[in-house]
Amino acid sequence: MTRDIIHLDMDAFYASVEVLDNPELKGLPVIVGGGTTRGVVSAASYEARTYGVHSALPISVARRRCPNGIFRPVRMGRYMEISRQVMAIFADYTPLVEQISVDEAFLDVTGCRGLFGSAVDIAVIIRQRVRQEIGLTVSAGVAGSKLVAKIASDRNKPDGLTIVPPGQEADFLAPLPIKCLWGVGKKTLPALNLLGVQTIGDLTRLPLDFLEKKFGKLGHHMYVCARGIDSREVETTHETKSIGNEETFDSDLTDPLLIRKELLRLATRVGERLRRHHFSGRTITLKVRYQDFTTVSRSMTLRHPTNDSHQLYQAGLALLSKTQAGLRPVRLVGLSVDKLTEGHAPQQLDLFGNRNHTCRRELNRAIDRINNRFGSHTIKPAVLAEEKEKE
Repeated sequence: MTRDIIHLDMDAFYASVEVLDNPELKGLPVIVGGGTTRGVVSAASYEARTYGVHSALPISVARRRCPNGIFRPVRMGRYMEISRQVMAIFADYTPLVEQISVDEAFLDVTGCRGLFGSAVDIAVIIRQRVRQEIGLTVSAGVAGSKLVAKIASDRNKPDGLTIVPPGQEADFLAPLPIKCLWGVGKKTLPALNLLGVQTIGDLTRLPLDFLEKKFGKLGHHMYVCARGIDSREVETTHETKSIGNEETFDSDLTDPLLIRKELLRLATRVGERLRRHHFSGRTITLKVRYQDFTTVSRSMTLRHPTNDSHQLYQAGLALLSKTQAGLRPVRLVGLSVDKLTEGHAPQQLDLFGNRNHTCRRELNRAIDRINNRFGSHTIKPAVLAEEKEKE
């Protein structure tokens, strides 16, 4: 049975929210990202994009390319608030909504024709409602698969609607640059170019056995996707696999004490997030990026899962000792936890009933209640109270 899939993608979402809240910025090159020269661009308005500014670009480069740009810090709380309003509109038309980021989602409207009309009708209505009720624009792609709908939604941005009728998937994809195909990244793209593949249509002329021999499983994936074949369903639930945070510093850190302080800050944040979402985890991974952008990671797996910030910090310290942090200037530190389990972390009791674990758990509960009521970081480790908490 032919499916009706809509991919909806908010246009320059973070930057558009900044303009929504500050109408005087309309028509100006708005750039959202790190508040210092060490961060990266999170979003750029279309006016800023004409200067070559795009997401993931270092802020320092963005300032050089667009010296008249309006730079705004990331306000994730506000973006999440708008995101919930947008997703609520999406959910009015189908229960099959797969939110894949704060500003985009897939909708399966196959069974909704009798209620709201065709997939195209629904896409038109949703785009109108988002514009009228929220004040933002959203681009849409309508197709018979997630793959094609996702690519289609990016074709006529901003505020575009692209429709790919059933049976025309391959024709729609053929003239597009090969980099538009899922799975084609920085390593694969040069290899395909050497084979004379510049467009998705070029790829369809290569035999399956050749692609599999050259690229393995990725070869089979590209062969199928280039023909617009994608049987994946819209999934309404996703399993959280890891929770973490990372920090890029205003200036490179060489003092071991400062590096450990930043690690404590990260462990505190990650522990709070784990507990807020009722997760515990066993594998802790430390990420360190040096001044020359060389990045290393070190991991350890605990005997029992945890969501205790102090235990995460102790594990992070052990991993930090296996890096060259302090010997080499450090640009970024990250801490993440995976192998997650839901609920409270099970602990093996010792002869004294594991009183320390019970006390830590009750302490965390008390801290979380206070921070939830009076604001994040109302209570935090004393060493972090010596300076203003970073946004």
